[in-house]
Amino acid sequence: METMTRSAETINVEELSPVAARPGSARMRDLTPVQRRAVMFAQQQVLAARAAKKAKDERKAALSRMWQEEDSETRVRSASRTVRDTTADAHDVSLREAIGHVLRELRTRDRKTLREVSEKAGVSLGYLSEVERGQKEASSELLSSISESLGVSTAQMLRMVADYLDSVEA
Repeated sequence: METMTRSAETINVEELSPVAARPGSARMRDLTPVQRRAVMFAQQQVLAARAAKKAKDERKAALSRMWQEEDSETRVRSASRTVRDTTADAHDVSLREAIGHVLRELRTRDRKTLREVSEKAGVSLGYLSEVERGQKEASSELLSSISESLGVSTAQMLRMVADYLDSVEA
């Protein structure tokens, strides 16, 4: 919060509205020319910051709308196809690793970060990362919460896991 000192009293720059900051107003008449310029500059900075934040929020909302408009079934089918096409290493894949692989594939397909998914699912960031890497086994409740935060049902996610395991075994 920017403030200016004027002979023992403090003026909060944000409290000065554009009306009160007009050169003819009583508040502005009490200020020195240097203080007036500082107030006007601070107000310009606040307005510029608000405009930048508004533009950023509009861009973010437009991107969000664009991704939400995409049909969820299309995303699931596309991710399922990718999961089936992905080849596994020569070692046997455990169910835990397959679930992690599918969850990561869904998350990256939607261009979501671990942080976004963990916050939406109510799972810690570190735990979600370990689940995706196949290091931790998630409970059915957590798997349900994670898959819902990724925009798919638990049943759809489990079908994708089954498809992935079929492709690895073949």
